[in-house]
Amino acid sequence: MNRRQRAKTVIELEPRRRSSTDTATQAPPALEPDPLYGVALLKMALELKRRQDGTPEEILRDVLARMRLPEDEFRAWLAQQGGLLALLGGER
Repeated sequence: MNRRQRAKTVIELEPRRRSSTDTATQAPPALEPDPLYGVALLKMALELKRRQDGTPEEILRDVLARMRLPEDEFRAWLAQQGGLLALLGGER
């Protein structure tokens, strides 16, 4: 070994152990959103702006029916989005 070179030290770290607080504070698994959910929201916004008749609830159902998206899964996704469902007409 040369005078100016330092010896390389290799340190092996132990894997992190899970504590009881790590498992207790985990969030529930998020739903995998359909890529068309954002499109459905955009279409609904356009319909709300264009149509003066009908409630947001009716318009949402119409848009979901035309796009053939399952209403239950869409509402579950909306509930995860932090109150968008309440803005759009409330829960059933």
